[in-house]
Amino acid sequence: MTAPVKEVGAPAPGRPMLAGPRWRPGESLFRWLLLACLSVGIVFLIALLAYVVGEAWPRLDSRLWNNFPSIRRPENAGAQSAIFGTIWVISFTALFCLPTGIMAAIYLEEYADQERWYNRLIELNIQNLAAVPSIIYGILGLGLLARQLALGTTVLTAALTLSLLVLPVVIIASREAIRAVPQSIRHASLALGATQWQTVWRQVLPAAVPGMATGSILALSRAIGEAAPVIMLGAVTFVMFNPEGLDSSYTVLPVQIYNWISQSRTEFHHLAAAAILLLLVILLVMNAAAIWLRNRYARRW
Repeated sequence: MTAPVKEVGAPAPGRPMLAGPRWRPGESLFRWLLLACLSVGIVFLIALLAYVVGEAWPRLDSRLWNNFPSIRRPENAGAQSAIFGTIWVISFTALFCLPTGIMAAIYLEEYADQERWYNRLIELNIQNLAAVPSIIYGILGLGLLARQLALGTTVLTAALTLSLLVLPVVIIASREAIRAVPQSIRHASLALGATQWQTVWRQVLPAAVPGMATGSILALSRAIGEAAPVIMLGAVTFVMFNPEGLDSSYTVLPVQIYNWISQSRTEFHHLAAAAILLLLVILLVMNAAAIWLRNRYARRW
């Protein structure tokens, strides 16, 4: 005599059928509060962008990046010197801080002995420096680089100061990217006879490139929008020429925007809004590049 076939999904004899998920008022309320907070942020962001675009619309043309600043004729003024100054400063900032930050992250993650007191002190200082206000770095650059080392208020001084500003961020982001590489990759490389440096160079770094690139671009995005350090370093608010070297005077977009906002004429306010929109576009392009690099080269372990 065959045993009766049990229907799939039927409850066991003597056991009551489990009820579905119960409605919890607290969970629903918390979810609606999160959506409300998100909506407030999005609404204010849209309102801010709409206001900036409305103010900048009369000056969104080629005069903005083809012409130099002008005090007497704001209708023909532009931000060419500020744009080129920003490119110069941020390019040398990347040249100084990215190799230094990546090599420091490699040392701390792959070579440093965590039991040594000086390595723990380095890690503590890096974490603390990431939270220091940017104006402090401006004071440091003015006192040490511009005056003590006699570098003056030049492109080199601004690039070195901004490099110090974003260096802790680059180190922390690079360390997190290196730490995300599984230890089995390292063990397999070492087991095949590779040296530690060959393992780091050929296995760990290629796998950590997406995270390091994302963190580096986001750090440079912060540096490109900083105004307080370069104001402390004496960035000129009215420059009629483009930088020609590391020892050249300069201005950057945040300083130029500050100069135009402080003017009383309405035309300068339209110029400032147009420059703000241009700076936002540059930041969005850099952030989009970071997202693309992360999605393009990310590996799933």
